[in-house]
Amino acid sequence: MLNSSQSHRVRNDTAKGRGLIRGVARHLYNCGFVSVSEFVPHQGLRVDLIALGSKDEIWIIECKSSRSDYLSDKKWKRYLEWCDCFFWAVSVDFPVDLLPSGTGYMIADHYNAEIIREAPMKPLAIARRRTLIKKFAFHAARHLQRLCDPNAPF
Repeated sequence: MLNSSQSHRVRNDTAKGRGLIRGVARHLYNCGFVSVSEFVPHQGLRVDLIALGSKDEIWIIECKSSRSDYLSDKKWKRYLEWCDCFFWAVSVDFPVDLLPSGTGYMIADHYNAEIIREAPMKPLAIARRRTLIKKFAFHAARHLQRLCDPNAPF
């Protein structure tokens, strides 16, 4: 069980993480991408944000609110096979020297983001891209349905 100091830190990290997701989503929208959060590309994986571009490019962005949040993430390498580009999104005070060189990163806050290091492009296979786009559409539609009818039994 967490003590009150740990519990407060977890709540702060969670709120900061949600803020990063919002800022990144705004930036991506301005770059011609649409995005959804808490997306499951494959069983056992859940990414913070997945973005779909107008040319069907797929980016995954993991938002890290603190050094400990980053160090506790053991699954991120498994995300690489589910996107064309992989980015980290961190706040301005994050120690970016921790981030692996073969990935992109952006600095973000609650309102916007800026890509600092471009991610290498590793194109997905056509069949996997098609599957992900269908899952993306279903996830987005389900989210919209819940917003329109929050009391429905889905």
